[in-house]
Amino acid sequence: MSLDERTISEAIVTEYYKKFLSSLSLDVAIVGGGPSGLTAAWKLAEKGRNVALFERKLSIGGGMWGGGMTWNYIVVQDESKGILEDAGLTLKQFKPNYWTVDAVTATTTLASKACLAGAKVFNCTTVEDVCLRDVDGVSHVTGLVINSSPVEMAGLHVDPLVLHTKYVIEATGHPTELLKTLVRKNDVSLNTPSGGIEGEQSMWAERAEISTMENSREIFPGVYVVGMAANAAFGAYRMGPIFGGMLMSGVKIAEEINERLG
Repeated sequence: MSLDERTISEAIVTEYYKKFLSSLSLDVAIVGGGPSGLTAAWKLAEKGRNVALFERKLSIGGGMWGGGMTWNYIVVQDESKGILEDAGLTLKQFKPNYWTVDAVTATTTLASKACLAGAKVFNCTTVEDVCLRDVDGVSHVTGLVINSSPVEMAGLHVDPLVLHTKYVIEATGHPTELLKTLVRKNDVSLNTPSGGIEGEQSMWAERAEISTMENSREIFPGVYVVGMAANAAFGAYRMGPIFGGMLMSGVKIAEEINERLG
């Protein structure tokens, strides 16, 4: 059977822009494709939500790929291992409350679960700004301003595009990129002690795993924060290559948003 290069191009262009057009009005937009963002995308899409995930890099998975120091195994604890088991993974117990799994297997499985559930992933896409609107007299984030990551990297003066969304999940990890843009460009206060981004503290895995769940919540009207971004926003500790709190964080916020969407 012969192949025509033009038809190959036509297929890619057609299907991509169908996906893009279906994402101009979202239930949930997730910024950052690490473990928290992927888990939230999976659980939201399972409920039939129109959800899209935007990742600046070519690959999704965040820091999960490399395990610890590029040694690609990760650890989860008892409370969270069920999430990975629900995804179809088999974990190995190292010691009581310490479960290991291959980092590449875990990352690709979470990505697959999210996509097969219906979440739409846009990699090589930078979220460079937000849309703010008054809703019942309160300022809400109601949209994202996106551009091509290569455009950003090259420093080209190319205007972005905009999409609307009911809720945003900030899942950019340590950098808290979405929140930094929101605070820097607008006279707004976050739901933090100072009203700004508190900044993460040094390593303390036990405390960080607990605070990840505590800090995963709505931080500004229309914006939820998950995973390491939650700890960085609220001034808590980092946890390193244990990922249970991040997974549970994604599930928690997906459940809260699902409830609000009705």
